[in-house]
Amino acid sequence: MEALIFLVALLKAVPWSLALTLSSFLLGALLAIPLCMMRISKHATLRAVAISVTVFMRSIPPIVWLFFIFFSFSEYVVQLSAFVAAMLGLGLITAANLAEIYRGALLAIPHGQREASHVLGLGFWDRAMSVMAPQVFRYSLPACSTYAIGLLKDTAIASTIGVPEVAQVAYQLSQQTFKGLEIYALAGCLYLLISFAMAWLSRSVDANLRARIER
Repeated sequence: MEALIFLVALLKAVPWSLALTLSSFLLGALLAIPLCMMRISKHATLRAVAISVTVFMRSIPPIVWLFFIFFSFSEYVVQLSAFVAAMLGLGLITAANLAEIYRGALLAIPHGQREASHVLGLGFWDRAMSVMAPQVFRYSLPACSTYAIGLLKDTAIASTIGVPEVAQVAYQLSQQTFKGLEIYALAGCLYLLISFAMAWLSRSVDANLRARIER
C-alpha cells in the first residue's frame, strides 16, 4: 500500500520532468541552428565565436549553469521561476551539443547533392528546406534521440533549485518517510520506462524514414 502511495506521488511529478525535457530540447534545437551555421561559416570570426560558445557551454557543469541563471538573474535582472531557469540552463547546453550534431549531419550529406541543387538553380531557402533539412533530420535523429534521453536524466538536477520533478519529489518523500530505497527504486524505474518509450519512438520514426527512402 505504501509503495502505491509513493508511486502515485512520483507519477504526479512525471509531467514536470517531461515538460522540462521537451521545452529544454526544443529551445536548444532552435538555438542550435544559427550556432551550427556560424560553426560552418566561411568567415573565420563567426567560426571562432561559435567554437568558443560551444566549448564554453559544454565545459561548465549543468548544475552550475542552473544556479547561475536562477540566482543571478533573480537578483540582478528579472525574477525567474525555478522551471524557467532550469529550462534556460538546460536549453543553452542543449543548443551547444545539438549544434555539433547538426554540423556532423551536414558534413555527412554527399557533396554531389549540393552541387546538383546548384545546377538545378535552387535558391538558398529551397536548398535549405528541400535538400539539406530533410537529410540533416535523418542523419541527426539517432544522436538527437540519444541526447534527449540523456537530457531527461539531467532534468533531475533541476531539483536543486526547486523544480517539483521526479527527483525532487523522491527526495522529499524519502526525507518524510525514511524509505529512501523503495522510493528511489520506483523513481529509477520511472526514468527507465520513459527512456525506453523515447528510444522506441525514435527507432520507429527512423524506421519509417528509412522505409520511405527505400521505396
